[in-house]
Amino acid sequence: MVRLRRAVRSRPLVVAALAAAAAVVAFATATLVFPYRSLNHDEAVYLQQAALLLDGRLFLQPPVADAFRPWFFVSSPRGLYSKYAPVTAAIYAAGRLAGDYQYALSAVAAGNVALLYGVVRDAWDHRTAAVAAVSLLASPLFVVQSGVFLPYAPTTLLNLAFAFAYFRAERTDSTVWAGVAGVAVGLAFFARPYTAVLFAAPFIAHAGWTLWAAAPAWPDCVARRTATAGLGAAGVAVALGYNAVVTGDPLVFPYEAFAPLDGLGFGHREILGYDQLYTLSLALRSNAEVVGSFLRNWAPFGALGGVLAVVGGAVVARREAWTWRRAVLGGVAVSVCGGNLAFWGNRNILGSLPDHTDGLIHALGPYYHFDALVPVSAFAAVGVLAVVDRARHAAVARVDAEAAAAVAGAVVLVAAAVLGASAVAATAPPVAENTDVTANYAAAYQPFEPSPPENAVVFVPDPYGNWLNHPFQPLRNTPGFDGPTVYAAGDRAPAVAAAYPDRDLYRYTYRGAWSPQGDTPVEPVLREVSLVTGEAVTATASFGVPSWTAGATVTVTAGGERAHYALTGVDNRSRATVDMHVTDGRVTLSGPVAGADADSVPVNGSTVSMSVLVDGGYGAGFRYRVELPVSTAGQQYRAVTPSRSLCTDLQVCGGPSSTYVPGSGPEGAWINVSVATGRRTAATGGVPRRRL
Repeated sequence: MVRLRRAVRSRPLVVAALAAAAAVVAFATATLVFPYRSLNHDEAVYLQQAALLLDGRLFLQPPVADAFRPWFFVSSPRGLYSKYAPVTAAIYAAGRLAGDYQYALSAVAAGNVALLYGVVRDAWDHRTAAVAAVSLLASPLFVVQSGVFLPYAPTTLLNLAFAFAYFRAERTDSTVWAGVAGVAVGLAFFARPYTAVLFAAPFIAHAGWTLWAAAPAWPDCVARRTATAGLGAAGVAVALGYNAVVTGDPLVFPYEAFAPLDGLGFGHREILGYDQLYTLSLALRSNAEVVGSFLRNWAPFGALGGVLAVVGGAVVARREAWTWRRAVLGGVAVSVCGGNLAFWGNRNILGSLPDHTDGLIHALGPYYHFDALVPVSAFAAVGVLAVVDRARHAAVARVDAEAAAAVAGAVVLVAAAVLGASAVAATAPPVAENTDVTANYAAAYQPFEPSPPENAVVFVPDPYGNWLNHPFQPLRNTPGFDGPTVYAAGDRAPAVAAAYPDRDLYRYTYRGAWSPQGDTPVEPVLREVSLVTGEAVTATASFGVPSWTAGATVTVTAGGERAHYALTGVDNRSRATVDMHVTDGRVTLSGPVAGADADSVPVNGSTVSMSVLVDGGYGAGFRYRVELPVSTAGQQYRAVTPSRSLCTDLQVCGGPSSTYVPGSGPEGAWINVSVATGRRTAATGGVPRRRL
């Protein structure tokens, strides 16, 4: 009796210890593996949305159109809103209220482990529940996804809360617990509708069956089902109401407003210009790859977890122990894996199908199947205990009574060592992969350490299109665009600079190809720039002319039109200075260039560029490029200090990959730029200017 009481008292301590371990794992993963966030840029979407909610807003109101649109935000007459429902963001916002967004990650991880324990305990017993919780902790998918601000672990938390409350309601005939189940599944639907439906499908089947079969207890059963369905439907109604507020139509979800063809089912699918014919055969192949990856690399204890789960299912079947709770948990595996066939996101996380190291799945796992960890962890626990018990009984049968306890303990230790080694071996590769990515991120964000410039506007590049936080997730704005540092796309630099007249201006860029998974990090540059306004503006470029130069040509481009010049006197100089004037609606050059008095181009766009092709003969050469952001303000022009680049591979010139940094390019190659109001000639000096 005393031993029984001790066991009962120890159970809460076991659950608390496992939940605490999960919280520590999540916090450590977030801070050590993902300090700059992951390869999935949706993290910035949820964190931006969480900041919005904390500010009491649903919409962003940027001060300059097209310069502040975050990744995956939808443009509407009322402002910008996230393509995702606000439930996940609200969970992360709660963490911020507690002190830090990352506290929410720890709470979600701890909650998932504790709720899985409760669900499995109701379906089996305390021992199986404890091993199931350990199995979840030993899953690489759980470790990685618990450290990122994505919706999969939080949605599973809501689904597990639903399962726990549903099981408890059935065991205690409690309408209150049934209502809790309804609230949880309603929130899960609000967060991720299809994910919630797939998880709840086996429970719905059970609910329908019991309504049909529960004759004497029918009134109590109806009361529980009504509580669950009613409050669950209330969650659906809230989701539809939110749709009506942000999209204007209760039946149009935000993600659908963002990309109408990015939905469920087969046929033509499209998002942001990427489209595909998603056929059933492609779905079968893609999902086979995803589930295969889940079982090989991401399940509890790695590849061992899937095997143990099969063993656990076989043990339950052999013992004829398929209670309805166990059947429902097994059904979750079927509904999640089968239902995801209709979701083409599982095709997209794979990247290139023939390349198993490509795609987000390689670093972040099959996250659309995160709910499958629930049944797999449960049945893996059954398998572990069955194997350990079988081995322990066989070993104890071969020794005397005095040695039995030691032999049994040795069997348990060996099993723990094997499982632990398998879990570590499975978790190490994705952790190492993401740690390498973080090292490249650290190099890219070095100019912002230990903190970004304050009272500043920073113009950032857009390697993936005109978005903020894609890929630069840490460089996020406050909801009011009034934080110590404001980040903006460089395409509208003059207008943005004019909107923040009292702030210092900077341009962030980098040299190299943006490839966080590559072996070579980019070389970042954060330079201060200036805004000038006047009836005429002049951009000056001074650049090196190497001694081996055979000739050089200059091309000015504005609004799709071009003018060509020749750089004169290259044999007698080691440097040249060329002025680019913007006035009277035209762009002209002055300096050591031929044709400057005859040729000009109209200012028809937001950027005026000048490129200098330095030709060394026999295919040798490189190109300077200067880009001047300029806009019209009444009878005046606004311009920001030009950006500068130096390209040595003429076949791949363009973009931030060619950004000039001191020391890049051949000997004798360098470039400085400045901008000022008025008109001057390169030969006679001129107005004061800032040179960068």
